[in-house]
Amino acid sequence: MINTLTDPPADSTAANALKVDLPSAKYSIFKRIWATYKNTPFKFKLGLAIIVFFVLLSVIGPFVAPYNPNANITSSAGVNLAPSATHLLGTDSTGEDVLSQVLIGTGPTILLGLITGVIATSFSVIVGLLAGYYGGIADEIISLFTNVFLVIPALPLLIVLVAFIQGGNITMALVLSVLGWPWGARVIRAQTMSLRNQDFVAAAKETGESSLRIMLVEILPKLVSIIASSFIFTVLYAIAASVGLMYLGLGDVNSITLGGMLFNASNQSAFILNEYWWYLPPGLIIAVFGMGLVLLNYGLDEIGNPRLRDASKRQKIGKRNIRPSDPTPVLALLNRQVGLFGRISKLPFEEEAGKNKSKKHSLYGRA
Repeated sequence: MINTLTDPPADSTAANALKVDLPSAKYSIFKRIWATYKNTPFKFKLGLAIIVFFVLLSVIGPFVAPYNPNANITSSAGVNLAPSATHLLGTDSTGEDVLSQVLIGTGPTILLGLITGVIATSFSVIVGLLAGYYGGIADEIISLFTNVFLVIPALPLLIVLVAFIQGGNITMALVLSVLGWPWGARVIRAQTMSLRNQDFVAAAKETGESSLRIMLVEILPKLVSIIASSFIFTVLYAIAASVGLMYLGLGDVNSITLGGMLFNASNQSAFILNEYWWYLPPGLIIAVFGMGLVLLNYGLDEIGNPRLRDASKRQKIGKRNIRPSDPTPVLALLNRQVGLFGRISKLPFEEEAGKNKSKKHSLYGRA
């Protein structure tokens, strides 16, 4: 008989046991995120680390800049100084600290690329979904509109628009977005056309779901990898185009950006005078950040495509690395054929052919 005063109820004991055994929701979420990150390809991890580093640098850069980048030094002793303990990246022709310019100028350049990527990719998704899902006359009109932008030479039009439209980074981001959306829209349209004929879309139509819900709930989640790839390459295109235009003297070259630094270095003959500390840091930042974007895109491709993910795996057999994508014999057969020195010996049919050849030579010799 259970004493209600001294013995706890069975239900409360079970509940306490479950409460002790189950981890907290916050801990389990972080644990799943960490496990997912550990299982991602190395390219994705490296690209993400590069991008996070430069994003943090652009955020905290203005607060840790050692000097005011707009403070010109009139004395000739403080201009064109090589890197030293006082100025880690030297000074330019006006005596401004190059390190401070890099720390402050990285943020606007990356922000311009992100704004362009968001605007252009959003427009690409809208146009691609509508054209690919509805088809027919709507597809023809949207495709015609897209093809017009595809055949327009982008660089001359960018030079003309940026030269005549005055404004800062936001204006340049809008101009780059106008010319940066068609390629992503074409890819999304093609993938949407292949998905609209699938069984799950037909089932959604039969249940009475609206076209907007089908596009947003049924089709759009399956385009995440393509949209992410389009966004990454649009950001890369925007950064490269903006820096190139500023290097040519177009846009707001007086602002502290990486492109403005390259323009000033070229305008003051830093390349001829071999003042590498002036033009090398912004060029390296642009190159490394672009490499991070490309690595991130390759990593996303391996995550979304199992064939690419399996092709990157290798198995060591003797002293030879075998990948699943290599045109090699069966791995079990290779394991049996590994010799004493780690080299793969002849396969059975090759050994049989060699024996037949030696027998033929011996018969001819006896004759």
